[in-house]
Amino acid sequence: MIWFIYCHDNYPEDPLLDVGARLKTIRKLKGLSQRELAKRAGVTNSTISMIEKNSVSPSVSSLKKVLSGIPMSLVDFFSLEVDEDSPRKVIYRADELLDIGSGEVTMKLVGKGHPNRAFSFLNEIYPPGSDTGPDMLNHEGEEAGTVVAGQLEVTVGSEIFVLDTGDSYYFDSSQPHRFRNPFEVPCVLVSATTPANF
Repeated sequence: MIWFIYCHDNYPEDPLLDVGARLKTIRKLKGLSQRELAKRAGVTNSTISMIEKNSVSPSVSSLKKVLSGIPMSLVDFFSLEVDEDSPRKVIYRADELLDIGSGEVTMKLVGKGHPNRAFSFLNEIYPPGSDTGPDMLNHEGEEAGTVVAGQLEVTVGSEIFVLDTGDSYYFDSSQPHRFRNPFEVPCVLVSATTPANF
């Protein structure tokens, strides 16, 4: 089946078999630039550009490597509906949110399929004793959040802050930072970060 799909040069009129157009559409639906996808997949920007322009026809292994940066399987890549003219999704139900957290921390991403997202909007839960890891985080952009329930310890640079329910933060993400819940009750946090890294 995969071999048949990759013979798309024989079916130029079928947009479902146009690997370049499909990759470009899915990349945009996931809110990724060519540069970001290339970085995540460990390939060059020109590789992504050439595939999307159909200047090259990628092998199965090459396409799998590119798709690992989304991430997405070959089956999902060729079966996903990619009609850009279809109505944009507006409402995201609780069971549709993508959990991108790690360890005990839950981070549910709102609007995972929204094309060209400018920011990541997250519903987060930090159980007692959980944190974002031993290493300080730092990346491009800005981030803000509000504690909806419980308390949260936020470290930014050399300063440590304790936020209570209703308290908020806003800082430049290039500053080293870390989130931790050393308290006895779960912390519920609503946050946003730029750019849309997730």
